[in-house]
Amino acid sequence: MFLSRIRQFHASTIKFSDFTHVIIGGGIVGTAIAAELQQQPDCQVLLIEKNDNLGIETTSRNSEVIHAGLYYPPNSLKAKLCIAGKNKIYDAHRRGNFQVNLRNCGKWIVAQQDEEVEYLNKLANNAKELNVPVEFISTTKAKDKYPLIRAEKGILESPSTGIISAHDYLMFHEGGFENNEGTIALNSKVINIDYHSGIPEYKLTVSTENGEIEITSDNIINSAGLYAPEISNILLPKDRHYKSYFAKGNYFSYTAEKPLGKITDTLIYPCPNPNASSLGTHLTFDLGGQLRFGPDLEWLDIEKADDIDYTPNPKNLTNAFEAVKTYFPAITQSSLNPSYSGVRPKLISSTQSKLQFSDFIIKQEDGFPGFVNLLGIESPGLTASWAIAEYVKNIYY
Repeated sequence: MFLSRIRQFHASTIKFSDFTHVIIGGGIVGTAIAAELQQQPDCQVLLIEKNDNLGIETTSRNSEVIHAGLYYPPNSLKAKLCIAGKNKIYDAHRRGNFQVNLRNCGKWIVAQQDEEVEYLNKLANNAKELNVPVEFISTTKAKDKYPLIRAEKGILESPSTGIISAHDYLMFHEGGFENNEGTIALNSKVINIDYHSGIPEYKLTVSTENGEIEITSDNIINSAGLYAPEISNILLPKDRHYKSYFAKGNYFSYTAEKPLGKITDTLIYPCPNPNASSLGTHLTFDLGGQLRFGPDLEWLDIEKADDIDYTPNPKNLTNAFEAVKTYFPAITQSSLNPSYSGVRPKLISSTQSKLQFSDFIIKQEDGFPGFVNLLGIESPGLTASWAIAEYVKNIYY
C-alpha cells in the first residue's frame, strides 16, 4: 500500500516529488506535525517510522503528565509551546469532541527546607510572568487534606497540571492524519538524505522490509526524537553536527504493604534540580489511580540511541526511596519495584545541564530550505506536541 501510494501520487500531480513533506519519526510530536500539515491545501505528507508501530519509544515511556509550563524561562520555546499545547488539549476536551482520556488533577510542589521555599517563590514569580495559574497553600490545610503527604515549609499548587493517556493522544493525531489521507510507512528507516538544490528536492534512501527504496520530497521534518541528531548529521556538514546525550529516567511501581487510606489525588512534586534538567522523583498516578514514582535521573554513558537499555535500573531503587520518603514518609522500600524507564534526548551534558537551561531546537536549517530540525524534544514534549505541530506548520505557511 505504501509503495502504491507513492506511485499513485507521483503519477497524478504536476510536481516532480513524491511528497510535499516527509516527516521522520512517528512519536507524538511527529504524528501531530503530520496531522497538522496534511490538513493544508495540496499537501501530501509521508510519516516515516522505523518501528512496527507509532509512539513506542519516548512517547510511551513517560509519566503522561499535562505540564502547566511554569518551570521554563518566559522567552523559551519550552514555555511557549508547553502552555499553548496544554491549552489546546484542555480546549479540545471542553468542546467535547476530543476522545482522549485525561484528568485535570493539579499538582503540589512541596518544600521541606527554607531554601526550597525561596525556590517556590521564584517559581511563583516565573509562573506569574508566564500567566500560568499557581497559588500557595497553607501547610496546615494541606495536612488536613492529605495527612500522609509531608510539606514542612511550603506548597505551591499548580491547578492546570493534569494527566493524559499518551496512547489515546497519539491515536487522536494518527486518526486525524489518516482521515485526511496521509501516508504512514512503518518498519522504514531513513539511511541517507541528499539535497538537490537545482530542482530543489530532497532524496531519501529508506530501508524497508522489502529492501531499500528512494523517496523524493519538497520538504523534510526531522522529528526522530532520540535519533534526531543522527538524522540531522546525515545531511548537515560536519562542522554543524550535533552530539547526542541521553538521560534515563527510571519509574517505580507502588504496592502498599498495609492499608494506608487515601494518599493523594493530586500529583506531588519535590523541588526540582537546577535548570529543570529533572523535575525530581515525583508521585504521579495513571488514569486508573494507580500510584507510581519517577522518573529519577541517570545519565547514560553511550553515544548512540541504538545502545539504550530500557531495563529499569534496580540499583536506583534505594535512592528513589530516599527521595520519595522526604514527602511521603509512610512509604517503605519494599513497596517499590522497578517498573519501566524512558530516556530523554539531550543536547548538553550532565555537567552543562547544571549550569544552563536547555531549550527545544526547532528551526529550518540554513542552506537547506524546507529541512526543519527538531532537536532536544524532551519533556514537556508530550504536552507541547500539538503546539509544536502548529509552530512547524507556520514555518512553511
